[in-house]
Amino acid sequence: MTEKTKQISLIGLIMMLFTTIYGFANTTVAYDQMGYASIIWYVISALLFMIPSSLMFAEYGSAFKDAKGGIYSWLAASIGERLAFIGTFIWLASWVIWMVSTAAKIWIPFSTVFAGHDATQSWTVMGLSSTQVIGVLGILLILGLTWSSVRGVETITKFASVGGFFVSLLTVVFLLASLIVWFSNHGQLAEPIHGMKSFLQSPSTAFQSPIALASFAVYAVFAYAGAESLGGVIDSVKHSEKNFPKGLIIGTIFITVAYSLIIFMWGVSANWQSVVGAKGVNLGNITYVLMSNLGSTLGHSLGLSATAAMGLGAAFARFTGLSMFLAYIGSFSVLVYSPLKSFIMGSNPDFWPKKMTQVNQNGMPAFAMWVQAGVVVILIALVSFGGAAAAQFYTILTDMANVSTSFPYLFLIGAFPFFKRRQDLDYSFHVYNNRFVTNLIVTVVMIVLVAGIGFSCAEPLIQHDYVTAFWTIIGPVFFGLVAWGFLQYQQRAKRQSR
Repeated sequence: MTEKTKQISLIGLIMMLFTTIYGFANTTVAYDQMGYASIIWYVISALLFMIPSSLMFAEYGSAFKDAKGGIYSWLAASIGERLAFIGTFIWLASWVIWMVSTAAKIWIPFSTVFAGHDATQSWTVMGLSSTQVIGVLGILLILGLTWSSVRGVETITKFASVGGFFVSLLTVVFLLASLIVWFSNHGQLAEPIHGMKSFLQSPSTAFQSPIALASFAVYAVFAYAGAESLGGVIDSVKHSEKNFPKGLIIGTIFITVAYSLIIFMWGVSANWQSVVGAKGVNLGNITYVLMSNLGSTLGHSLGLSATAAMGLGAAFARFTGLSMFLAYIGSFSVLVYSPLKSFIMGSNPDFWPKKMTQVNQNGMPAFAMWVQAGVVVILIALVSFGGAAAAQFYTILTDMANVSTSFPYLFLIGAFPFFKRRQDLDYSFHVYNNRFVTNLIVTVVMIVLVAGIGFSCAEPLIQHDYVTAFWTIIGPVFFGLVAWGFLQYQQRAKRQSR
């Protein structure tokens, strides 16, 4: 692919990174669970995980700037084909399950745009229950996004850019509204600061124990996950050897600062006890509750009537729903393509039927993407129309994906020292120059990852939820064994054909 045919600019790459990683709702969940005390965990997570890992991915991407296999190519060149195949398959499987769950979740912000709140439970059409209606909509969404994505990477970039623009606009609106409220209140915060205690101790009684704090720390670490998924589009980035690392670094810094700043700014308009701690507020609606409260508080600060202030609050909630819906669409557009493309185009083409590795006139592995869409559609249909047994199947799938999404990071980070030992690569961008420092940082990040994954597996055991614990632990093991078995079968078939 020549530079003239590459479609993704630096700004487009940053927007794709933004829609893939940054979640405005992560800040509201953080404020709900830990208040100001969540800031320190987000900063620590950025320092110990996101920033060092993003710099590693930037070096991978710069060295393999023309690799079509994304993280598969990174791993294969560093630790060999077998581990690359297993690690990338686990990663792809977890994203497929993410698509199944998010295809239902996405309609909550969509309904908020029109109803001002989550109205999906009332969606019944032609005798179909709300679950079945959401399932049908999810199927149409997957088919529609796959249809648009196979038309070229420029279409994916447009979707991601729109999603990134709206979630950026939502962040700007939030910050401007918060600043106006803050100034009108003469610098007084709705959630007062009581010394360092406010930044170290959660106002929630549910987050006082060491176990609860550990669970939030894990949440904060994996709130930064997703940068590796852009490895699948690096061969479509203009001047990728410079723009890929530059985009990762800019996006990483912006997201790190944004998370901490926004969590603090929630305290301008929302008193934790009276707003977050109110009856009926939960993790499903916390984002809309806080934005509605901000809108009504802004209205009062501007001297509007009570009715007008409530109307402004409802408008803020609806705009939040629209922005989050479009951000989901942007994430979907990247994730229906990039992980699959990394796996299929990076692995040995002899492993697959020829159609799976063929690209269409737009340079997209269209047949493989439609196969993936078919798998997701079947899973959505089973979950939506299968009754109680299917609901239990969905719960098992979700549990299996709990750590599978983050598990491939162990491969990527663990492979980095082996990658740095290669002398035949063009390190046009490099940060990790000292072997001792590199190994030390890799060790620290690996400890963070192992601790996070280990706690995710141990938490249900601590709570005596042994079924969830079993499927959480078995998830990456099962997906890894499937990949290993497939690899063994293909290698045996290849030897027999000689």
